[in-house]
Amino acid sequence: MSTTPSTPPVRGRSTRQKRAVWAALNSLEDFVSAQELHRILTDRGEKVSLATVYRVLQTHHEEGLLDALRPDDGEAIFRICAAEEHHHHLVCRRCGLTVEFEAPQLESWAAELAAAHQFTDVQHTLEIFGLCQSCARQ
Repeated sequence: MSTTPSTPPVRGRSTRQKRAVWAALNSLEDFVSAQELHRILTDRGEKVSLATVYRVLQTHHEEGLLDALRPDDGEAIFRICAAEEHHHHLVCRRCGLTVEFEAPQLESWAAELAAAHQFTDVQHTLEIFGLCQSCARQ
């Protein structure tokens, strides 16, 4: 169970749907797709449309409240962001175990690369997919 607040930080209008999505995310430790989250909400008796779930997830991701990954199947998956600082992820392709890490050398390299090519206002994400130790033993 996450130790994040049970309600999201107030950004924009607070609605019943946003609170329901946040509460469901807060009860999960693993990444979840919008469709899976919608199913969880429906099972809990919440009346939130799938389109609203997608919109709330996207908004919270843009606000930096959620981590988002796009595995091989292409469907984005989300979870409440545990780290407030910029970070990256190691992700097990089999079980989904995700390890957050910071990489100051990568940040320096990205800034130098952008400057060398006269790019400004750059952003990046890095997800490294592999097999965790447990899955590699199977």
